[in-house]
Amino acid sequence: MTTEMDGDLWVFGYGSLLWNPGFPVAEAQVARLHHWHRSFCMSSIHHRGTVENPGLVLALDAAEGAHCDGLAFRVEARYAAQTIDYLRERELISSAYVETRQEVELHGDRTRLADVLTYVIDAEHDQYRGSLSLEDQAQIIAGATGGRGPNDEYLFNTAAHLRELGLADADLDWLVERVQALKTA
Repeated sequence: MTTEMDGDLWVFGYGSLLWNPGFPVAEAQVARLHHWHRSFCMSSIHHRGTVENPGLVLALDAAEGAHCDGLAFRVEARYAAQTIDYLRERELISSAYVETRQEVELHGDRTRLADVLTYVIDAEHDQYRGSLSLEDQAQIIAGATGGRGPNDEYLFNTAAHLRELGLADADLDWLVERVQALKTA
């Protein structure tokens, strides 16, 4: 079953939007996006790193048969335009993300929402780091800081919120343990 709310905007969150949406949320529901996976595959030179010492942030990387669990946020129609403007300023700071509209499936009743605003990685962009091993990701995350704070804070907050939602992400769990070990070594 596919559903739409008249004029309301839906946004899919899978990283920092989980714990810091920054826009008025009328409703949030656990949702699944198919054919994409959450990955620290984007070099961050603004928010969680610098040009001299880039960090890594999460992005949705295309992968047939994969899925990503996150939150579908409903924004009332009266806030839709300002929310889109805000997200474009926040997410499209370096054009490594691409603004798309995707279909997501809500957990529980399997309702499908079409036309959900979703930011995915541009695999052709020079900030794309899709081939990094988890160990390489951990080394970068442990040592980078940007305009919005330490890179490890971003990892820890995202992993904690996924756990609170009951959503498993084995890669993030491994990264949390490894980065904590690197920071205490």
